[in-house]
Amino acid sequence: MKRTTILAAASALAMVATGAVAQETLKIGALVTMSGAGASWGNGMKRAAELAAEDVNEAGGLEVGDTTYQVEIIAYDDSYKANEAVTAANRLVFEDEVKYIIGTVGSAPILAIQPITEENGVITMTLGFTAQALGADKQYTFRPNPTTAEVAQPQIDWIVRTQGVETVGALFPKDETGEAIAEDLSGAYEQAGATLVATEFFERDRVDFIPLLTRIIAQGVDAIELDGNSPVTAGQIVQQARDLGFEGVIIRTGGPATQEIVNVAGEAATEGMFVHSAFDPGVASAKAYEERYVETYDEPMNGFSPFFYDGTKMLFQAMQDAGTVEDTEAVATAYENISDYEGILGTMNWTGSERYGIAHQLDSPFYIARVTGGEEEIVARCTSTGCE
Repeated sequence: MKRTTILAAASALAMVATGAVAQETLKIGALVTMSGAGASWGNGMKRAAELAAEDVNEAGGLEVGDTTYQVEIIAYDDSYKANEAVTAANRLVFEDEVKYIIGTVGSAPILAIQPITEENGVITMTLGFTAQALGADKQYTFRPNPTTAEVAQPQIDWIVRTQGVETVGALFPKDETGEAIAEDLSGAYEQAGATLVATEFFERDRVDFIPLLTRIIAQGVDAIELDGNSPVTAGQIVQQARDLGFEGVIIRTGGPATQEIVNVAGEAATEGMFVHSAFDPGVASAKAYEERYVETYDEPMNGFSPFFYDGTKMLFQAMQDAGTVEDTEAVATAYENISDYEGILGTMNWTGSERYGIAHQLDSPFYIARVTGGEEEIVARCTSTGCE
């Protein structure tokens, strides 16, 4: 388990001659995947928290009640493994004494750490797609990004209607995330009038998909679905499918990862691929965040990063609204009561009561894009009710 610490400002200063009291430090954990196939997601989340912390620190600190805090991000790498996540969560909660955690990336890791975080009142912001991550009994877990359950139906309706797709094949990781997404997609395709006729499950460290793709392509599918796979894995699947001569539609219903997929598979293989996009470069605030991210880290921005930037900024607002950083029950209540938040991606609200039993699922605009020349070109704008 790797650890990095980003100290956004100097530690608390001694009382100066004028009598001014030093700023205190607010520690926030980033329990994310920083190595392996899911690293682009995890690094995007961690960096979102760093940039949000940088904002408040450069403005003089986060003012909560009568206290001003400098924000420190303490990051651990869980390598997308539940046991590593548990070790890191124990260290963050009991050694670093954090009350707020950005993460985890994966579904299995968030389910593994919730007995620790929920029992100790630690607020988490997870990327994990499993429906089990949220629930009425999980008062301290929030999800600032949409999942397949939120975006699949409107996107798949549009794909089936406009591209004439009738039969689909898909490869999924053999874990909680893959199984949940497979179930969601199967229902969504059926409701749209198409069928998920061929599915293959694999271990996440697999890199040779030729045998699995050969079986899928042999069934004459119109399209191959990539949802549920990490960016690197998705790129490998695209490249190997095209190498096998597959000329049908390639779709990624959920999970922003276009640049990473193009980097792995190449422009030719990804040409014409349809992808979920959370990012519209025509929105000035979103474009400005992307430019800042690239300038700061000298790497392309993963599409999940803006959600966790907005989610972290909303968390800061919740602390201010609650007037405390110590009472996480009060902060959680303030957090879930934020409405019509104007984030860099647009207007955001908490939803999820009907699906999960608790309104801890963030709702925001999203898009369908076609990959052209290695770049996303938006072809439909969507809400939870449909795409146009």
